[in-house]
Amino acid sequence: MNAPSRTLRLVTMLVAALAMAGCSRGMADLDAYIGEVKVRPGGRIEPLPEIRTYETFRYNPGDARSPFVPDMPAVGSVVGGVRPDADRRREFLESFPLDTLNMVGTVSMGGRLYGLVQTSDKLVHRVLTGNYLGQNDGRIVSITSSEIQLLEIIPDGLGGYTERAASVSLGDT
Repeated sequence: MNAPSRTLRLVTMLVAALAMAGCSRGMADLDAYIGEVKVRPGGRIEPLPEIRTYETFRYNPGDARSPFVPDMPAVGSVVGGVRPDADRRREFLESFPLDTLNMVGTVSMGGRLYGLVQTSDKLVHRVLTGNYLGQNDGRIVSITSSEIQLLEIIPDGLGGYTERAASVSLGDT
């Protein structure tokens, strides 16, 4: 064996011996604590709670409705109800939540009034009546000098959809 490996082996054994010496200190305090705990009077152990038997329920359909079918038809699921157009091509401003869009003004060009909408990345876009904004199929129904009014299609919680009015006002931040 060469000298560096002998030295390394000696240092390792010395560290192990010191670690073992640290673990072997007197246990008088532990023995005293155990003796103290054994002298204490024992407490009363609470009995286990009573286990009630499970009462089974037997479903007898008879004239009752199926428990797996809603008891009333969904409001929006009737024929001709409001639904988002799944085949419609999405517009760029529909990728932004409505509350992150700000109206910053209007401009009239060629006899048409455009609304100016600023996105969260500070870019300004022109919109017209009939364009879509926000993530809830919000179709623009009117543009005034102070507000862009929308009609959104949102889930009604019963499997259908309902329309909700929304707006983006000038100076909303």
